[in-house]
Amino acid sequence: MSRIITRPGGLDLDSPGRRDYLVALEHDSIWGDHLMPLTVWVGPEAAAGKGLVAFGANHGNEYEGPVALKHLIKEIKTEDVRGRIILIPVLNTPAFKSGTRDTITEDRVNLNRAFVDGAGKTPALNGITHRIAAFVREYIWPRVHGVIDLHSGGDVARFALVASFHPVESPELTRQIEETARWFGTPLVMTYQNVTPGLLPSEAERLGKITVGTELGWGRAVNPEGVRCGRQGVLAAAINHGLLRGKIEKIGAHRDGTQQRVAMVDRACFSVAPFAGHYEPLLECGTTVKAGQTVGLLHDFDYTDADPQPIVAGVDGVIIAQAWAAAVPQGQHIVVVGKVQEWAK
Repeated sequence: MSRIITRPGGLDLDSPGRRDYLVALEHDSIWGDHLMPLTVWVGPEAAAGKGLVAFGANHGNEYEGPVALKHLIKEIKTEDVRGRIILIPVLNTPAFKSGTRDTITEDRVNLNRAFVDGAGKTPALNGITHRIAAFVREYIWPRVHGVIDLHSGGDVARFALVASFHPVESPELTRQIEETARWFGTPLVMTYQNVTPGLLPSEAERLGKITVGTELGWGRAVNPEGVRCGRQGVLAAAINHGLLRGKIEKIGAHRDGTQQRVAMVDRACFSVAPFAGHYEPLLECGTTVKAGQTVGLLHDFDYTDADPQPIVAGVDGVIIAQAWAAAVPQGQHIVVVGKVQEWAK
């Protein structure tokens, strides 16, 4: 397949048909460009401001999203497309190439903290990561009403597979987001705190877009079930929102009725490492626990003969995530428990 290399201003995201691009964003340190893969389909029913975008590799060491979207680029047939669908399997190309969460080789910025005022516009915020955020703002947001941001735990945490979103004020938008999230088929649908500045999904939600994130794996690996859920969620969003012809069946916990909605918006949901040590999980992610129940043990090998520190659940609920690497720094959230909630009405 031949891809068109173009600066953002040369993109055509509106004319009917399919186009495959490498979007050229100027390199910070060599005479060259970072090349971001982007595929767009525009069907005969496409409307201004309406469409779906799915991103992979917002963080560069999370791979289920890129793999799922790469498969979909091959599978979606142009003749079946009704509206606008944009797939960007690798959003943060320099971080992806270095296999790091942040853009370590360039400006050392976390793209999922870069959606801040002045990103890509002011000298202090004009590195490649902030310019990727500016590109999304200028060229993608005006053309879509649905946003999927495919994440995994990377090196940070081991997750029960989840689709996720933040609490939003509008009951109708909440219902639409929740329904879109459920179609990923993950065991858990998670709502989480929205106090971290610069998140891509936070900005999309503030703009009133149907926005779903995920955690589909961990450990810089490719989880096949995570890939299956990612592919399913994107396809279901395209079909159910009238952008792609076809029918789709439920999968996983969505199909068998065991899917749960959990919330980790309270501080008590997070169990923090009181000292730097090595974490030993005793229970699997996805396990139902009670507040005060021991989930794992934190060992200090400077004091080999000392008893390990019990790490306990702060609330009744379901274990959403635990530290992935055994070695954890002081202050890391090493266990996260979500409170079970009712589905939106």
